[in-house]
Amino acid sequence: MIFDLANTALSVLVISCLISLAFLLPERDGFLQASALRTRKLLLFFSGFWSIAAVGNFLTTLATIFDTSWSEVLKVNVIRSFATQVTLGKLLAFQVFIALLVFALNKSIKKNTGAFWLLVLAISGTVAPIFQSHSSSQGGHGLAIGALIIHVIALSFWLGSVFALQIMPDDSKQLAFSRVSSIALWSSTAVVLSGVANAWTRLRLSGDWLSTYGTLVLAKVLLTATLIAIAGRIRKGLTAAKLLPFELAIMSLILGIGALLNRFTPQESGAVEFDKVRDLIGISMPQEPNLNRVLFAYEANGLILGLLIFATALYIRGVVALARRGDKWPVGRTISFAIGISLLDYATSGGIGLYSHFSFQYHMIAHMVLSMIAPIAIVLSAPITLALRTLPIGREKGERGIRGLLLAALHSKPTAIWTHPVVALAIFDGSLFALYFTPLFGELMSGHFGHMIMDLHFIAAGLLFFHVIVGIDPNPRKVHHLVRIVMLLAAMSIHAFFSVALMSANDLIDGGYFQILERPWATDLLSDQKAGAAIGWAMGEIPIVVALIATFIQWARSDAREAKRADRRSEVDLADYNAYLAQLAARDEKPEPK
Repeated sequence: MIFDLANTALSVLVISCLISLAFLLPERDGFLQASALRTRKLLLFFSGFWSIAAVGNFLTTLATIFDTSWSEVLKVNVIRSFATQVTLGKLLAFQVFIALLVFALNKSIKKNTGAFWLLVLAISGTVAPIFQSHSSSQGGHGLAIGALIIHVIALSFWLGSVFALQIMPDDSKQLAFSRVSSIALWSSTAVVLSGVANAWTRLRLSGDWLSTYGTLVLAKVLLTATLIAIAGRIRKGLTAAKLLPFELAIMSLILGIGALLNRFTPQESGAVEFDKVRDLIGISMPQEPNLNRVLFAYEANGLILGLLIFATALYIRGVVALARRGDKWPVGRTISFAIGISLLDYATSGGIGLYSHFSFQYHMIAHMVLSMIAPIAIVLSAPITLALRTLPIGREKGERGIRGLLLAALHSKPTAIWTHPVVALAIFDGSLFALYFTPLFGELMSGHFGHMIMDLHFIAAGLLFFHVIVGIDPNPRKVHHLVRIVMLLAAMSIHAFFSVALMSANDLIDGGYFQILERPWATDLLSDQKAGAAIGWAMGEIPIVVALIATFIQWARSDAREAKRADRRSEVDLADYNAYLAQLAARDEKPEPK
């Protein structure tokens, strides 16, 4: 328990230092200034102790499982098997690795860009063990886990931003105050919404809302929302030095009621029937799929749903910000974004997302939607362009600000490598063979964390590939339209070869995963696998053909624009030449002096 609490507290302190370095402290062209020295020393201190606490938490958890002492679990074979064969052990080992990595890399931080990526690593290490948490035994496992992860991240940002304000030099506090307020507002909102979602997975539409637990949940939500609203109004008139009491009051309220909730957590009455499938992947076996269930079934994937809501809120905020300035944002782009987000939600939480856990052919449909259909709609909505037009600039002269941070990322060497046509194609199509023709597929399907990583990879690979092909956002590497067409033809050929190879396979590629589920419908697993390969082939070719047509259209429009520019230049040159000839003629017509 001590190591668990220390691990949590120190991870939040590490996050607070990285938030300060990435977003709050003054910088010049991205380089951190002398005011960041104290925060960097604290980061070294906190990350070192976080590494120790993470190791202690790993060993304590192992000792608790085996009901033995540390001296017994320190045997190499026990530790190795726990860290490589047990899901919880893998996630705790990942947390230890991230803590050590943050400790090793914090001395190399010179720019806020590096602090940002280290912040991403720290957050991933903090939330990794939560994927093995069993927040709800009454169903809604995906929603419960996702809501809990968002809850932890939001609380870490909220507490971390306020703590960061206190540890920075006094002359930097007022400069960082407005950003801390924004972070606190977004984080506190996420805390409330994720808390409600987590409570919903426990109570649903039951009479338990009138129990002690339900009353405390409602009191927590209402009081927290009220105090957040009050603090938001008061914050506008506060100085940085007076912000902490209000924020700590709200956090103390949340933590206090949360501690009471843990004491009154409702328990299921009677014996709970063991559900092997739900215990394995967090979802009970659904009924045989039909059109109605595939279209309207919904099993929320809490983390991806939260990410989609956050992305939608940012996009709407950007459109509203442009409208308030008097600028118009194309309606078609907004509609395209809405379609893309809806498709991502349907493929992860809708009927396709639900059945993708239980059938390979539905998994392949979800894969095609996530990597080939939804990304085209997202890319055509130009989210990067919208961000560059609405993100805040530097707070003072010489500071690049949040927009400058995005610009630096777009023009960085890693981005130049990722957006290279060969690299983008290798990630997009090469990952098919790396995933489905190795044991990796069965490993990732067998856990909530692995399935999440797989879905996020599909989305990221699709966004990268179609950004290079049909993207209208700024791209650090200009790719000729002919090269794009060659990429699409290559992607089509590779995808067809993959599908044929998968349809020709006579062995299952899932490592026994679907057999363990023992589903009562579609019991011929090999036929299901071959059907999935055929569906993947058919669904994969259509988006590529659409992208090919779009590329031809963009090429024609680009040539037309270039022709118009050339015509304008030739008209200017011709006018200049005619003026020059007229000047010569006028000079020749002048009478020679006698």
